[in-house]
Amino acid sequence: MSVGFVMLVHNALDRATAVARHWATSGCPVVIHVDRRVNRKDYTAFAEGLADLGNVKFSKRHRVEWGTWSIVAATQSAAELVLASFPQVRHVYLASGSCLPLRPVGELRQYLDSRPRTDFIESVTTEDVPWTVGGLDRERFTLRFPFSWKRHRYLFDRYVRLQRKLGFKRRIPAGLVPHLGSQWWCLTRETLTAILNDPDREMFERYFTKVWIPDESYFQTLVRQYSQNIESRSLTLSKFDFQGKPHIFYDDHLQLLRRSDCFVARKIWPQADRLYSSFLSNDPAVTKNAEPNPGKIDRLFAKAVDRRTRGRSGLYMQSRYPNEGWENGKTCAPYSVFEGFEELFENFETWLFKAVGGRVHGHLFHPARAQFAGGETVYNGGLPDSAALRDYDPKAFLTNLIWNTRGERQCFQFGPGDEQDISWYLATDPNAQISVITGAWAVPLFHSSNNFAYIRREAAALQKIEAKHLDILRSPHTRARVRIWTMAEFVQNPMEPLQIIIDEIAPRGQRRLTEAPVMAALNGFGQFLQNLKNQGMHPHLMGDFPVGDDPASSTRERHKPYLVK
Repeated sequence: MSVGFVMLVHNALDRATAVARHWATSGCPVVIHVDRRVNRKDYTAFAEGLADLGNVKFSKRHRVEWGTWSIVAATQSAAELVLASFPQVRHVYLASGSCLPLRPVGELRQYLDSRPRTDFIESVTTEDVPWTVGGLDRERFTLRFPFSWKRHRYLFDRYVRLQRKLGFKRRIPAGLVPHLGSQWWCLTRETLTAILNDPDREMFERYFTKVWIPDESYFQTLVRQYSQNIESRSLTLSKFDFQGKPHIFYDDHLQLLRRSDCFVARKIWPQADRLYSSFLSNDPAVTKNAEPNPGKIDRLFAKAVDRRTRGRSGLYMQSRYPNEGWENGKTCAPYSVFEGFEELFENFETWLFKAVGGRVHGHLFHPARAQFAGGETVYNGGLPDSAALRDYDPKAFLTNLIWNTRGERQCFQFGPGDEQDISWYLATDPNAQISVITGAWAVPLFHSSNNFAYIRREAAALQKIEAKHLDILRSPHTRARVRIWTMAEFVQNPMEPLQIIIDEIAPRGQRRLTEAPVMAALNGFGQFLQNLKNQGMHPHLMGDFPVGDDPASSTRERHKPYLVK
């Protein structure tokens, strides 16, 4: 007894010719369906190229379109011809023009001869299928789909929504339990004949013509009516990515395909010369006599999907960008943001560099330019200090900076005078360590020689911006490690919070701080705040600075910082 092949071909006719000839010369009848969209000249040349083989025939042509009944109709026509023309065939193997045999034909024949009554077809109920992509599993059997998903997507979607809104549901023919599975099967003559000669075939066809993607459900459902022994798996290696698109195999997948032990693989790149030359032979040296086991390579596919969808932390690439939420971590490494420290302490950046040894920048989001460490105008990875380029995509600017300097802790200053579009991104990044001294922006205004009317307006604007920023940092969506002190709390005992910050940045090998950075002169700062109040502005973010009290010598009770998680 023999196995016969049904081939569905629509392109790469030269490769389909080679595969059909390989099977036919190995003693396997082949019936080929060629898509009617293939022009007559190419079809004639294709048929003439196989005319010397008596066990190759061509079935009635249909105009095939993905997701529609036409694929099933093409399969039926070819299957009927192979059953009628080749009575010695016991199994019929469905393949496509992009399929490639991976093992000698004799080995496939021997495998099927030892299982004469077994049908190999993936057939599972909709409740047990976790891999349907597109939101339609059970609904593909209960709604109508008269429009092509590819050519008339608008009508397809609108008609589905309309049916859902009206509560429309089709009646599934009595006795049928819808099943799904791979299109690529290998059925016994008895089972396939029973399906094609079913007295209710016309009723089943009327139903399945309006099912979505019927080639994944027609034979998979009806086989349950007639088969004596079903192996719910395919002998063809066919892998799909996370979007439901088939993986394409190239020359560098040669060893991967050999390890699968499957008899046939799809989808093969038409220019994969090495694959075709390696597998289109009946060399006994490659005979394995092994059970087909595509699961052996599932681990590699799972790793590939994980790398494509998640990638490396903080690295953005075409496959995940610009889809929001597809990133594997917003940035690739921890970094520190200091708000209010540069205003409260003199030469804070120099002190911090000596204390932690990291790279300490100024205000990276300053309106004029990005203040890179050392006054650099171009930083790692070719990042310029241009404010216009930075503000075009501030998220990408920050993620590029952290990625290009991975292995080195980055610290930078931030405040209400900077561009604020990055606020939410900072707050929701688990790699960010944000330390805030609220109201410290008032210190430069306190030392300013501008007229007081200007100072009052500037103070009101900065306080409003910082208050909004603090609301973001206190949001339940915040994922950064945030510490907030009022300025009054901080100046009473700066050493304790500074030690906490330094220990977190460089936890190993750091000694205790013996001195804090030099604090800006604050004598008269309480009176300055009172003057702002007298002018109608309420400076509440600084905390309580009594008029006439020197903050540096205050003996008020110390308050611990609070952590926003």
